[in-house]
Amino acid sequence: MHPKGTSSRARVIFAGTPDFSVGILEALWQAEYDIVGVYTQPDRPKGRGRTLSPCPVKQKALALSLPVFQPESLKSTTAQQELSALKADVMVVVAYGQILPKAVLAMPKHGCLNIHASLLPRWRGAAPIQRAILAGDKQTGIGIMQMNEGLDTGDILLEKTCDILDVDTAQSLHDKLAILGAQGIIEALGAIEQLTPMVQNQAGITYAKKLNKSEAWIDWTQTTTQINRQIRAFNPYPIAQTHAKSNKFDDKVLRILSANVINLAANKSPGTVIECAKGVCNIATGDGVLSLQQVQLSGKKAVDIKDFTNAHQLTQLF
Repeated sequence: MHPKGTSSRARVIFAGTPDFSVGILEALWQAEYDIVGVYTQPDRPKGRGRTLSPCPVKQKALALSLPVFQPESLKSTTAQQELSALKADVMVVVAYGQILPKAVLAMPKHGCLNIHASLLPRWRGAAPIQRAILAGDKQTGIGIMQMNEGLDTGDILLEKTCDILDVDTAQSLHDKLAILGAQGIIEALGAIEQLTPMVQNQAGITYAKKLNKSEAWIDWTQTTTQINRQIRAFNPYPIAQTHAKSNKFDDKVLRILSANVINLAANKSPGTVIECAKGVCNIATGDGVLSLQQVQLSGKKAVDIKDFTNAHQLTQLF
């Protein structure tokens, strides 16, 4: 039992959709909370065949034999009556993908708690992990927030911090924050009546707008550091990319999955290939040199730079 908090048999509604939410759902299940309903997005068409596919949270919920609800919206009277009938003590929301109406926010005894992948009010919105890397932030974390009607504007109940390393990609940071999110929600639920809500500082608000594929195109006149951040922030999606010329083709899309910053002055036009042979591929940027480590030609598999340079000699990136 959790003194003055929610017991391990508290009635919990979970709402989430992508991979980031899966480990948190499993943590609640392992902690023996009574998960009375899992809310997730309706199945969407995917792949070339456009067949309806369940999201990661639905797959996990079914594997755990948990009841799944997939309303298109929680604004309808029918959907709200269905949710109310579950008589939840608390609703845990993580990357659900729907705005909760005021009526839903007020239904559970302890309201609705959101797990957000940043230290609010920095990076409110859809893509906090990628935006933190792009901005060069050295630290991020997760916040357990008491939800209100605004976009990530609720009071903070608990935070856990995490350093952003120079080698972190969106995927590696995602994985670290998912673990922190699972730890944080278990801790918060165990002491929910003891936690003191903290109003967000209005001075530090930034917004993490949704990713756009057009942002993935590399501008080689940018600094080496900024291009490397772009590569890390957009791995695994949408993947940083450029047009390339080589001894075997004049113009193909080259996706760059990883690279290293080289502390040298290039003295070459941005996008110039300084060296591309024997496992080394160094490219001039706006202020220095970037060394490509893993790449993927359009229509091909991703390969490390040694295998790539054995087959191709790049001459220009643009």
